[in-house]
Amino acid sequence: MLSSLDLHFFYAIATSNSLSAAAKKLNVTPPTVTQRLQTLEAKLSLKLVERDFRRSKLTTSGKKLASRCKLILDEIDLLTDELKEDQTSLAGKLTVLAPLGFGEKYIASIIGDFSIKYPNLKIKLLLSDHPDKASSPEADIIIYIGELKNSSMRRVVLAKNRRLVCASPSYLESTDKIESPELLSNHKCIALVENNEDTMQWSFTHKTSGNISNIRIEPSLVCNVADAVKLWALKDLGIIHRSEWDVRQEIESGRLQEILTDYKLPDADVVALLNDSEKDRPRRVNMFIKYLKSSLKEL
Repeated sequence: MLSSLDLHFFYAIATSNSLSAAAKKLNVTPPTVTQRLQTLEAKLSLKLVERDFRRSKLTTSGKKLASRCKLILDEIDLLTDELKEDQTSLAGKLTVLAPLGFGEKYIASIIGDFSIKYPNLKIKLLLSDHPDKASSPEADIIIYIGELKNSSMRRVVLAKNRRLVCASPSYLESTDKIESPELLSNHKCIALVENNEDTMQWSFTHKTSGNISNIRIEPSLVCNVADAVKLWALKDLGIIHRSEWDVRQEIESGRLQEILTDYKLPDADVVALLNDSEKDRPRRVNMFIKYLKSSLKEL
């Protein structure tokens, strides 16, 4: 009979590219993983993994077991939570995947506060330039900002977030006034590459007329790290297209200035992507979603 330890072990293998990677995830040696896998296969009288030195591939039986592992483990965790929890405590594991910049600036602090409130909860925060389920299948919650393409996951809006274009006052004083998006072609623009989006095309909708202008910029500077892009703008090197959360403080302090305010850019709401409906999710996940919403309202 399979045990929960067997399921945890095999799920680590199923979500790793190789047995060596699984060993690292489990914090054991590769020979230990191989031996334990052989024991599990002998117990079931089934071949679960086709393996070689560099990669491992699930057999048909292995895929069937892997597809059920997460569901069963979540049910065990949910039952454990329900047995252990009272109205003020949470237990179990929670894995959160978030964008690098937003995660560093906001989510890490929110998780820190949440862990103080619920000290029996074990939380893992993963930060990535491209947060998606394929790169981190173990994530309970994926926090995402920007255009969402072809996601089958459930979407919960955590906070509204608009996009805007801005530059330093010194840069704007040194050049002609920018009254329409088309004039951006005469200026130095700075691009952030993120989320596999086409970040070289900036779309503007006039707030009064509704006319749409799609402007393809030719950036003078490009980076995949938001802080570097903002630093260049603060050094008077050009115009940036950013989420409001990233530049709010600089705009409020006058270090950056919003331009083209007669136009609206596509919103980039902060959302949580989840596997299950609210009633099917562990209580710790639902509680953290509520905490995130409340915390992000204060930002």
